[in-house]
Amino acid sequence: MKKLVFSLLCMMQVVAVWAQQSASITGKVVDSKSQQPMQNVVATLQGTNQTALTNAEGVFVFENVADGKQSLDVNSTGYVSQSFSLEVEKGQNVDLGVITLEQDITTEQQLSLITITENDLGDDNGNSESTAGLLQASRDVFMQAAAYNFGQARFRVRGLDNAYGKTMVNGVPMDKLYDGRPQWSNWGGLNDATRNQEFTIGSDASDYTFGGLLGTQEINTRASLYRPGTRISFSSTNTNYNWRLMGTHASGMDSNGWAYVISASRRWAEEGHFEGTDYDANSFFASVEKKINDHHSLNFTSIYAENKRGKTSPNTQEVIDLVGWDYNSYWGYQNGKKRNSRDKDVEEPILMLSHYWTINENNSLTTNISYQFGKIGNSRLDFNYTRNPDPTYYRKLPSFYTTMHDNDVYVGDSEDNLNYAAAARAQFLASPQIDWDDLYEDNIENGESLAVLYEDRTDDKLFTANSILNSRLSDHVILNAGVTYRKLKSHNFQNLLDLLGGSGYLDIDPFLIGDARQSDLNNPNRVVGVGDEFGYNYNLFADVLDGFVQSRFSYNKVDFYAAVNYSRSEYQREGLYRNGNYSDNSFGKGDKKEFNNFGFKGGATYKITGRHMIDVNALYMTKAPTLRNSFPNARLNNKFTEGLESESIYGGDISYIIRAPKLKARVTAYYSKISDATDIGFYFTEGLGVLTAEGTQISENGNAFVSETVTGLDKLNMGGELGIEYKVTSTITATAAAAYGQYTFDSNPNVKLNVDNIRSTVDFGEATLKDYKQAGMPQQAYSFGLEYRDPHYWWIGANINYLADAYVDISPLLRTQNFFINNDDPDGYPFPEATEEGARALLKQEKLDPVTLFTLKGGKSWKVGDKIIGLFAVVNNVFDVTYKTGGFEQARNANYRQLTQDLAGPTRSFGTKYFHGYGRNFFVNLYVNF
Repeated sequence: MKKLVFSLLCMMQVVAVWAQQSASITGKVVDSKSQQPMQNVVATLQGTNQTALTNAEGVFVFENVADGKQSLDVNSTGYVSQSFSLEVEKGQNVDLGVITLEQDITTEQQLSLITITENDLGDDNGNSESTAGLLQASRDVFMQAAAYNFGQARFRVRGLDNAYGKTMVNGVPMDKLYDGRPQWSNWGGLNDATRNQEFTIGSDASDYTFGGLLGTQEINTRASLYRPGTRISFSSTNTNYNWRLMGTHASGMDSNGWAYVISASRRWAEEGHFEGTDYDANSFFASVEKKINDHHSLNFTSIYAENKRGKTSPNTQEVIDLVGWDYNSYWGYQNGKKRNSRDKDVEEPILMLSHYWTINENNSLTTNISYQFGKIGNSRLDFNYTRNPDPTYYRKLPSFYTTMHDNDVYVGDSEDNLNYAAAARAQFLASPQIDWDDLYEDNIENGESLAVLYEDRTDDKLFTANSILNSRLSDHVILNAGVTYRKLKSHNFQNLLDLLGGSGYLDIDPFLIGDARQSDLNNPNRVVGVGDEFGYNYNLFADVLDGFVQSRFSYNKVDFYAAVNYSRSEYQREGLYRNGNYSDNSFGKGDKKEFNNFGFKGGATYKITGRHMIDVNALYMTKAPTLRNSFPNARLNNKFTEGLESESIYGGDISYIIRAPKLKARVTAYYSKISDATDIGFYFTEGLGVLTAEGTQISENGNAFVSETVTGLDKLNMGGELGIEYKVTSTITATAAAAYGQYTFDSNPNVKLNVDNIRSTVDFGEATLKDYKQAGMPQQAYSFGLEYRDPHYWWIGANINYLADAYVDISPLLRTQNFFINNDDPDGYPFPEATEEGARALLKQEKLDPVTLFTLKGGKSWKVGDKIIGLFAVVNNVFDVTYKTGGFEQARNANYRQLTQDLAGPTRSFGTKYFHGYGRNFFVNLYVNF
């Protein structure tokens, strides 16, 4: 014991002597334009836990700095960061003197352009959100091009869905457990409040999470980190909204240890770029921090972003040829005013309490408790025993007649059918929109509503708790670790919004018979009114535990890291209705399913010199399926997806990086493979020739509404990225970016259809998808830009962007053996006319035309007293090019003969439905900082 005490006393004495001899670093930060001190600028010693904020005089101080080489970064949002390489000697004080920060015009551009486009907001027919915005504020040259230049055409970084990245607020994950993607609308319009962000590219190390293939985005809302001041901006655009007003104020930390930030914005449009797309959004943000002492601080963040917008329809080529590119079938006039039947309504507030504990100079622990609640609603029309109100319903278009067959003989060019087609064309052109007045008249005349407006509603309640540890174990080793627990209750139901003049609506499925058509056998033949739940009604439950440990090592010539993670996910469904078609497994709680997953990743950076580096990363992980893909028909029953497995994900990249005074560049080669993915879709199809195991035919004519489950789907992504920024002169900068990818399916997955007609799941076997292209984004993208920055604080720039190799999304069902089976043959023989050559022609994947887009941008700022006034403007697609950004095959014609017949006429009835980009569009932003 005496020896132990003596040893401890000696150790303490050594530490005391070291502390007396330790070095310090000081500096004063001022604004280059005003030469005024800047408060709350963040100074960071790279590779350590040490950060310091400038005080009211602009001064920061680091005490007890270890001797040796140190890298110091000085950052403030809205300014170009400064970096210093220092050689610190024991016992010396390093005074950096006055550090001047220049206003970062690029940041102003980013704040102006983070205005999620209509394509990014997603729809019923596509992914919920775009991935281009994931790293949109990153200062990496390629990532900026991906966000601002390539994002116009739905570009995806490395061809990956953003479910393979991670977005966090204060270390709390923001991805939805339903589909794995963040809901950007949850903080839309709060650009100023969410501008403090950190990024990693690909699977590189992050201080906050294990991450994934696509990278991480961390949004920090700690009030003391915001630069004190007020910012007001007013914007105009002709994209998804027309006007935006935004104001933000940050107090900075006062002498009593309090700091707060408040921000609010409004965005609105009576009609956006596309016809009938109204927009109404209000957003509020508040963050309050109390510094208890030098070791403890509490921060409360509240985010409220309400967003209502009208959607735009994907259209077939026939419809585009008839009424133009900007046509939207979802709206119509009601009492002389445009009304959209497909609105998306998002209102999910976030409340978050964060505790920051600086244990000592080498260890810190951040703990968060978060609660998110609210609703997402997607409206649409429903109808019983009446005609389909969709103006583009196939029976209302000319192609219905020009593709007509009689006993498999083409008669679409007969005189009668040509006359019918001409009449349909005239009728459609005379009334191309939803006839709301007609719907009201029919309902009033009938008494009970034949058609109603309802919304598919999701009311989520999500509780999250997590802790993140950052520990400096030595001068060369940093440990990051974290654990996160999330608990979700998701209430899903149909909510009746408008009876459209009727007295009530019968809650049944008119396409089924007997008890099968009852939505709820516990309340049969129920007549519902406005605000009632109907159709389907169920809860989804999820419990997810996730943890990671990461070690980072830093040396003169090489930095490297290694990380592991473990996650456990448990899902369950609870039916609140006893569905008539699934009376035995739709009501009450179903079984629970558990997934245990793990991951490993590592990487290294070799510093050839201080300006040239080679960076390598590799990752392997398994990932639980999402709630969306765990149930083939969650609306009606408790059944889990057959063959459901966790995804296996592995990938890597290697980069050569240059950071020179005039040249910044990164060239990267990457590879990733995702195995055993699951995907679920819903649609109506015809020509299903397969019989069940019991010999029951799906329907008399092979027609059915189905949920399609694709399992065992592998995706292979490989390619390269290039980003270059070169200062031609002190005022002229040239940038270039290139992406070349090959994104294909790498397996022949299994296809099953859940068919309500027969209360059964039918196995259609393998779909031949291997080597087909993944859809939804260009696989080649190139950009070149020039920018002039005048010393008098004005600038102008231009970009030319070329995007190519985008493909239409294919139907897996059409690539199964069912495609060849003759439904009319009692023995189920193939169509006699079917040939391999013919099938290849019919099933060839459509490639979209390449597009070249020009962008002009510029800005100017003025100093008026203690205020800075700025103007930023950008014009995208300067030459008003019309282009398709994506599309999807319709699976309506599920066999060889029907698809051949659909192609017989001059125009298809069930052709590909296309999305397309904006024409010429602009964004202008006027702002005042003071």
